[in-house]
Amino acid sequence: MIASPQQSYLTPDEYLQLEDASNIKHEYVDGQVYAMAGASDSHVTIALNLATLLRSHVRGSGCRAYIADMKARIESLNRFYYPDVMVTCDPRDRETSTYKCFPSLIVEVLSDSTEAFDRGDKFFDYQELESLREYVLVNTKRQRVECFRRNEQGLWVLQSYTPQQTTFRLDSIGFESTLEALYEDVTFTTSQ
Repeated sequence: MIASPQQSYLTPDEYLQLEDASNIKHEYVDGQVYAMAGASDSHVTIALNLATLLRSHVRGSGCRAYIADMKARIESLNRFYYPDVMVTCDPRDRETSTYKCFPSLIVEVLSDSTEAFDRGDKFFDYQELESLREYVLVNTKRQRVECFRRNEQGLWVLQSYTPQQTTFRLDSIGFESTLEALYEDVTFTTSQ
């Protein structure tokens, strides 16, 4: 995220109006807006592969899969983020067309500029969403999926998937696929 210059405090409604009229996306953190940087080929390809797989999986179930242009709202912290992929099964999310408040699954595809934030403060913020069952980080430099699941005690438990497992699961929506399908058409380079 990049801070936007000469900004003053914006209310959530002002932010949503600004975002509606903007040609670039901004995330919103407690009254401040932050312009989002572009993404690499591998980042976009992975996000699209996963969103396509999830869309097919949830079709007809009442759940909806969203890709990068749908905001996740964390009302208790006064935040709006753009997850790379998000799934919600909560009917209350049908009431808002530009953001969702009750996702069960959020996926962030890692990049050099966002990895620390995605692993740290953003994950901490997402944990405020009581509906969230899984938070997934997908690596763009090698085949690796890190799936954080909220257990019955409310603790987040990590399960990593690498080529040795060949498949990965997203328990929150009963989904399973191969790493090969997730990383289809992705070329790993050593200079990333």
